[in-house]
Amino acid sequence: MAGITNLPTDLLRTFITVVELGGHSRAGAALGRSQPAISLQIRRLEELVRAPLLTQEGRAILPTLAGEALLSYAREMVRINDEAVSYFHRSDKTGVLRIGLPTDYAVAFLQGTLTRYIRGHAEVELEVHCDLSRELHQHLRSDDLDIIVAVMPTARMPYLSRMWTEQPIWAAAEDFQLPAHAPVPLGAHPEGCDYRARMIQALDAVERRWRIVYTGPGISGLQNAVRNGLCVTALTRATMLSGMRMLTEADGFPALEPLRVGLFYKHPRLSAAGLQLVSDLVADLDRVGSGIHAVSV
Repeated sequence: MAGITNLPTDLLRTFITVVELGGHSRAGAALGRSQPAISLQIRRLEELVRAPLLTQEGRAILPTLAGEALLSYAREMVRINDEAVSYFHRSDKTGVLRIGLPTDYAVAFLQGTLTRYIRGHAEVELEVHCDLSRELHQHLRSDDLDIIVAVMPTARMPYLSRMWTEQPIWAAAEDFQLPAHAPVPLGAHPEGCDYRARMIQALDAVERRWRIVYTGPGISGLQNAVRNGLCVTALTRATMLSGMRMLTEADGFPALEPLRVGLFYKHPRLSAAGLQLVSDLVADLDRVGSGIHAVSV
């Protein structure tokens, strides 16, 4: 069609690589091209979109506002391109994939995706690491993990592919009753957990007393502590169990602040097997509901 500009995926891939690896030289090493060739590709892409895409601050190469806008489109376009190619190169999907998940996602709907992936890709070794979101982000930055799902402390973060909103809810045993002036017995993951912080902030905001009576890193231990009546906690709907009920403002529990959750990976570092898993995760996330959407960063 006349007037339509096509953005070549090789140029988009180079742009992503420069941004994610932090410079033309590193991008060239990763893509097997010289630094002048990388610079030429970036200039060509800038000509096509009619805007400067990169700026230098000190030694750092950063995307401009136009570059940030293009980055989210570029990541998705290259991912879909690589998904199509990997379909016809299925024998290339080998190796080890290291996945980082918060504990609640490890036992909720993402577990189904990972299980199906393992059954369909026996040649790929999957390693799942569960931790606090802040630790998962650090592991991704240091290349100790390939793909993570993690809570986002800020709206804009590097390596972001998908973002959605998760609404934590108060959970207690079905027969849980708390005397009017008693402090709220809280169950929580260790310090640094975003759910823990939101519970404390919500109770402090209404000047309601609380105390931590259960702390543990695992979701199953926390669920059992709640169901047995030891404590109340913040969960997602996916991790509510039979024998629990939701507490609301009518019960004296203020609404909890929602969480931003993202799917993150470094595209230049990911194998064909990793790109296929990202596509599977994106498909599952898109099926969950309207709260999940493609990111504009």
